[in-house]
Amino acid sequence: MLPWKRVIRPLAALLLAAVAVTAPAASDAQAAAAPSSGWNDFTCKPSAAHPRPVVLVHGTFGNSVDNWLGLAPYLTSRGYCVFSLDYGQLPGVPFFHGLGPVEESAEQLDGYVDRVRAATGAAKVDIVGHSQGGMMPRHYLKFLGGAAEVNALIGIAPSNHGTTLGGLTALLPYFPGAEDLIDEATPALADQIAGSAFLTRLNAGGDTVPGVRYTVIATRYDEVVTPYRSAFLTGPNVRNVVLQDLCAADLSEHLAIGLLDRIAFHEVANALDPDHARRTTCASVFS
Repeated sequence: MLPWKRVIRPLAALLLAAVAVTAPAASDAQAAAAPSSGWNDFTCKPSAAHPRPVVLVHGTFGNSVDNWLGLAPYLTSRGYCVFSLDYGQLPGVPFFHGLGPVEESAEQLDGYVDRVRAATGAAKVDIVGHSQGGMMPRHYLKFLGGAAEVNALIGIAPSNHGTTLGGLTALLPYFPGAEDLIDEATPALADQIAGSAFLTRLNAGGDTVPGVRYTVIATRYDEVVTPYRSAFLTGPNVRNVVLQDLCAADLSEHLAIGLLDRIAFHEVANALDPDHARRTTCASVFS
């Protein structure tokens, strides 16, 4: 086992345990869990400095709370209106989401973005997604009219061109109890296998749609989206970033890059506000 995995696995378990105790449930409970910090506060109005709300989209086996215990406060403290949704729920499987058909999950995202836009008065949102959450919104952009409602899509270790089923099921040990709650009937896993019918259709004719800015932040140590460069997109208005090109000492793998990596968070902030971007280095962990 790589040394940082000895840290990430128990840390992920502790984060999940903390959420289980402090959050009522992970459906619309996120609205109750976060208003004190500005997260999922539907009274939040975007500022002139940050005119677009940010919608956070969790990954496979994640939910609207646990995936964003690091990034959501990071962004709200910088003046953003931040929202997160639950999607891809399976009947009888609580807490662990992002498991249903990706096309249906994209429809859920579409409805949630409409809700955020209506509440904030914003014409467009920016989307930040981790893992499946960085890939799934592309279906919304390409097939559900999302390109007219989204300014930028930022993917953190996104599964844009798929991976192996073994890579996806490698997530299970990080989520205590998940393996006992689900069976093989998890459509999102099948949809994310490289070469799946879903990904073939999604990527046909090009990875991007006009009018949207794309950023992909990948890690060389990704053990889920493999090879890690399969996360990258090709097309206009695309920036592909390797975390270790920003800080060679950063050892984050697939979960850590989305859960707690402040160097990745700094690069997310740059992508949200490129006009005021500051160079991301190893020292960005302190910013």
